[in-house]
Amino acid sequence: MFITKKAMHRRTFLRGMGVTVALPFLESMAPAMTPLAQSPAKPPLRFGAVYLPNGCVMDNWTPKTTDGTLEILPILKPLESFRNQMTLVGNLSRAGGKNSTDHAVSSAGWLTGALAKPTEAEDIKVGISIDQILAKQVGQETPLPSLEYATEDFSGYVGGCVPGYSCAYMNTISWASETQGLPMEIDPRAAFERMFGRAGTPADRQMRRTEDRSILDSILQETRGLQTKVAATDRVRLDNYLANVREIERRIQKAESRNSKEITAIDAPLGIPESLEEHMGLMFDLLVVAYQSDLTRVFTFMTGREASQRTYPALGFKETHHDISHHARTAEKMTQHTKINTYFAQMFATFLEKLRNSPEADGNVLDNSLIAFGAGMSDGQAHNSYPLSFSVLGGAGGRVKGNKFVIAPEWTPIANVWLGVADMFGRRVESIGESTGRFQL
Repeated sequence: MFITKKAMHRRTFLRGMGVTVALPFLESMAPAMTPLAQSPAKPPLRFGAVYLPNGCVMDNWTPKTTDGTLEILPILKPLESFRNQMTLVGNLSRAGGKNSTDHAVSSAGWLTGALAKPTEAEDIKVGISIDQILAKQVGQETPLPSLEYATEDFSGYVGGCVPGYSCAYMNTISWASETQGLPMEIDPRAAFERMFGRAGTPADRQMRRTEDRSILDSILQETRGLQTKVAATDRVRLDNYLANVREIERRIQKAESRNSKEITAIDAPLGIPESLEEHMGLMFDLLVVAYQSDLTRVFTFMTGREASQRTYPALGFKETHHDISHHARTAEKMTQHTKINTYFAQMFATFLEKLRNSPEADGNVLDNSLIAFGAGMSDGQAHNSYPLSFSVLGGAGGRVKGNKFVIAPEWTPIANVWLGVADMFGRRVESIGESTGRFQL
C-alpha cells in the first residue's frame, strides 16, 4: 500500500488585499497514517487568565467540603457543565500577606505573585507575570506572542489612583518586566485589525468602514482553491471558522455604525459596544478565533478595573460595582455582589462553550487549554488578601484532571501555583514573585 497524502503546514494562511487569515486546525495538517499526538499537527498547549475586579463573596464561591469533592456554589453555577474540567484551589493568598490590603496590589499581584512597590510616581516595580513568562516559552511559535484585553478605558488614569500606589498597577494585569506593564486593548476593532492585518491610516480605516465590506471578500478566491484540496470534514470546519470571523466583523461594524451616530464626543472610540455583555462577548469571540487559528497561545483578559465605577443596569443595580463590593455584610449588598460575580461567570461560560465546540485533533480546543478564572482580592469589603477566589478550567492537554477542590496549606502564595503552571508548559523557573515552593494543580 502506498501512502501519498502530504500534510498541510500548521501555519498555513489565506492572504488577500492587506489581510492575513490564519487557519484553524484541520485534519489535512496531519500526515497520513500518523497518530495526531505524534504528528506536526499535535495540538498546542495554551494559557489564559480572566480577572474579576473588586473581589468575590467568598461564602458563595468556596466549597464547604474538605475531602477534595468539588461543590459548585452560586457564583460558579454557570460553569456547572464544565465540572469535569474545573479545579478550584483553596487557601491561596496574594503577595504581601496580611499587610497588603489595597486594590492596586490586587491586580498587580495576581499574575506576578509579587507585591507592588508603594509609589504614586513613575518608579513603579512589581514582577514579571506568568502569562509573559509563558509567552517567552510558547508565544514565540505564533504570530502574536500574547494578547491582552480589557473592557474599561484606563488611558485617563495616571498618577496615584489609590493612596500610595500608582494607577499603573491598576491599569493592567500583564507585566513584561518588573517595571513594564502591558497595555490592555479594549477596542474590538483594534483587536480585530491586529489579528488580521488591515493596516493603514485612520482615514483608510474609516473608508473601509463606510464600504461595509468584509475582509473575507479579499481572500475568497484563495479560500475556494483550498476547499477543493481538503477533505469534507475540513471543508465544514473551514466554513464554520470563516463564518465566525465574518460574524465578529459584522458585529463590530454594527457597533461602529451605532456609535458613530449616537456618540458625539470627538474622543469616543468607535467599535466598542454600549452594553458590557456585547463588549465582553466580542472580545471573548476574538480570543476563540485566536486560539482556533493558533494566532496566539497566551492571553489575559481584565474584565473590569479594580475600584471600578461601572454600574450594571442589566442587573437592576444603580450603585457602582465598587460601592456594592463594600457590602458591610448586609444581605442585600452581598446578594448584589454575588449576582455581579455570577454575571461575569456566565459570560465566561459562553466563551468556554465555544472553545469546547471547537474540534481539534482527537478532542477540542478547551481540552488543550488551561485558563485561570478568579480575583486578586478576597472579600471586597475588607480588601482581604486571603483566601483568594481561584479556579482553572480546561484539560491542559491531559495534564490537569478536573472535578476537584484542592485545599492548599493555609496562606499558600498564589505565586506557588504559577511556578507549577510554568513547569507544566516546560518553562522551568526557580521563583516567581514571593513564591515559597511549587504547587501542582
